This record gives sequence, structure tokens and C-alpha cells, in this order.
Amino acid sequence: MTFAEKLMELRRQKGWSQEELGEKLGVTRQTVSKWELGSTTPEMEKLAAISDLFGITTDELIKGKAAENTDVITEKKTRFSGGEYKSEKTWRGMPVVHISVKGCARGVIAIGLAAKGVVAIGLASIGVVSIGLVSLGIIAIGMFAALGVFSTSLISFGIVAVGSFALGVFSLGGMSVGWLAFGGIATGQYAFGGLASGTIVVGGTGNGVIAVGGAMTGEIVLTAPVSADEFRAIVTERLPDTPKFIVDMFAWFAENLEAHDVSIQATREIIL
Repeated sequence: MTFAEKLMELRRQKGWSQEELGEKLGVTRQTVSKWELGSTTPEMEKLAAISDLFGITTDELIKGKAAENTDVITEKKTRFSGGEYKSEKTWRGMPVVHISVKGCARGVIAIGLAAKGVVAIGLASIGVVSIGLVSLGIIAIGMFAALGVFSTSLISFGIVAVGSFALGVFSLGGMSVGWLAFGGIATGQYAFGGLASGTIVVGGTGNGVIAVGGAMTGEIVLTAPVSADEFRAIVTERLPDTPKFIVDMFAWFAENLEAHDVSIQATREIIL
């Protein structure tokens, strides 16, 4: 692409007339027309002004394409060296991306054997979002152990915990402990499981102040299924401070789950 063609293309991309471009450069419309026809070329001073105006280099303007910058190309090829990559851009002193296949990575996005960052991925990881064999974060996902506001792993600790063994305010697991617990073995203020214990429990076997299931013990023992209305009435009378969503949830369990089915399913979960 010639200079004349490049100039015409740039001007049209901006939606400017030859007269408007001339005003910006301090020349007449006729001068711009001659440049675009190729009958004349601008002086170096005007070439620099045109380059600045369109935000391109003079090489791009004259040759119609960016000049090959061998230094930049070489730098990009060698930036990931020795098993490590760090982006040039940083945030609060950390590279935006840091990858290390041999050691510790620290960045906004960090990937390494050990990783620390906003998003961290590694064998051991710490971050807002953390994924690893062992993981610590607000959202923590681990293969072996995880600790976070939301966590899921073989062993999981958090406000919301999901795992083979789960400990949290809300927990779900083969063995589950929490304020609201679901699992093969579940222990909590409110528990649902094959073997359940707590204040209000639904399961195959267990103990609670109010217990619904197949082989339960407690102050008030009900054999499933129990109508939702009957269950709500009992809870309201005996435990009036129980949160409504808990009452509704466990009323649904009590009404829809057969004691026999609960026991069988819970036994399967414990074996698995």
C-alpha cells in the first residue's frame, strides 16, 4: 500500500473530508488532494504530524504496514524461559500473570507448583479463587483439602463446605458437620442423612429433639412420611424459633421421603 492509499484509508476511517483533514494539519484541501493522488508528498514535519494525528508510526504511514521490530519479537520469544513467565503489566506490584512450572508463582493470575494470587492454581494454592491439591481461598477447590468461604474437596472446611468430609455452616458430604448438614453421616443443628443427629433430623437412623425417619430416637419421633402441615405444626409448637426456610425444607423431606428409601440411599452414600 502506497502512502497516498494509506492516507486516504486513514482519513476515510475517521470519516473526515479532505478539507477537515487539511484544517487539522494546517494545509489546504488541495494539498491533501495532491497527497492522496500521489502527485506530491508531505514534508517530514507534516509526515510526523500525520503520524501523531492517526496514532501510527511514520513507517506504517509511508510503507503501509508496521515495521518489524526484531527486538520486541525476540523479547516475546524469550519471556517464557527457564519454566517461568511473568507479564510486563502489573497490579499493586504483582504481575498480572505469573506462571512457574518449577516453583512458586505470585500474581493476579498465578499458576505454579505453589501459587498465590487473586486467581491461584497450583499443587498448593492461596487466592480469592483457589484451585489446588491443597487450597485456601474465598472460593477454594481442592483435590485433598480446601478451606474457604465456599470450599469443595475430599476434606472441606468453610461457610459452605462440600466434600467427602465437610465441616461448615452449610455442609454436604459423606460425613458432614455443620449448622445445616447433609450427608451419609450428618451432624448439625439441622441434619439430613442416613445417620443423622441434631435438633431437627430426617434420616434413616439418628437422634434429635424432632426426629423423622426409620429408626429414630428423640423427644418427638415420627415415622416417614409425615405430612408437611403436621411437621410444621410440631416444629412451630416445640421449636418456635426455627427459621422458616428450615421448617419448609425439612417439611418437604418429611413428606416426600420414605424412611426405607432414606435408609437405603444413606447406606449407599456411606459405602461410597
